[in-house]
Amino acid sequence: MDSKKRIIRHIPNGITLLNLFSGSLSIVAAFEGRLELAGLLVIVSGLLDFLDGFTARLIGVYTQLGKELDSLSDVVSFGVAPAVVLFHLLRKSLGIDSCHGIFDGHIILAVPFLVAVFSSLRLGLFNIDERQTSSFIGLPTPANAFLIVGLVFGANSNWTAIYNPIVNSPTVLIILSFVLPFLLVCELPMFSLKIKSLKPAVAYKQLTFLAGALAFIVVFGKASLSIIIVWYIILSFVYFLREKLIKKRYRNG
Repeated sequence: MDSKKRIIRHIPNGITLLNLFSGSLSIVAAFEGRLELAGLLVIVSGLLDFLDGFTARLIGVYTQLGKELDSLSDVVSFGVAPAVVLFHLLRKSLGIDSCHGIFDGHIILAVPFLVAVFSSLRLGLFNIDERQTSSFIGLPTPANAFLIVGLVFGANSNWTAIYNPIVNSPTVLIILSFVLPFLLVCELPMFSLKIKSLKPAVAYKQLTFLAGALAFIVVFGKASLSIIIVWYIILSFVYFLREKLIKKRYRNG
């Protein structure tokens, strides 16, 4: 293999490592109290996560190294980074000074890191679960990360009336710190957002999601990210129930 082909072969891995780099910077930004910047860097990681897979498919390259790097990068960008953001939101809601934290007796501040733990578990399960080739079982880690950082965008928007009761409530944030890890590893089927056909009969899930997402963006602007992810979760649950009822009717004749 000549040097040019070798370089091309590793382009997807380079993009994956940029994802990791962006996620690492997001953690630094969060610890410096710049939560909105941390959120933006998580979104950049999300774009890079899409691009590495897209590029790999485009040039026809798949390697075991790429698969491992992708999971390791995602743990940082979509597991640790949003957990640190949630940690800072919880600390601020409790009125704890930035000079104090978990090891000063505020053990409750460790709870948001369940997001990092279960994100890692979810990524490991995804790699070995053959059911998740064209859809997902449980909430994808990027979607979970976007929901968390979307709270920051919402709290710094014109829709603070919706978001402040969430980000300023320790109770709500602690509940989220348990609910989101559960969603990551639960057995709820969640549809892929890839549109393989523009026929409504085939891509009705994706088209319904996109129509709602565009409406939310128009109405809520920068505050729409968390709402869009909640919309995705609700739609997935509704379609799961619908398909379950259809199968039950089919079995009953």
